[in-house]
Amino acid sequence: MLRRGDRGPEVVELQLRLRQLFLYNDETHGQFDRRVEDALRTYQWARGLRGEMGTYGPQTRTRLESETRQP
Repeated sequence: MLRRGDRGPEVVELQLRLRQLFLYNDETHGQFDRRVEDALRTYQWARGLRGEMGTYGPQTRTRLESETRQP
């Protein structure tokens, strides 16, 4: 589970996957900040994934990975 404040390579992967869907266009810096959270919420809202809103949990990860390629 990733949430705002987390850092590291998993966050970079999340940013790159959101970028593939044109939801995140900022710098890929590996920090789960407000911009990443906003992009993730947009994705979750559009897919009906309201149980994990704003966090990158297993349900969201599975869905996002199925819609994007390995960065």
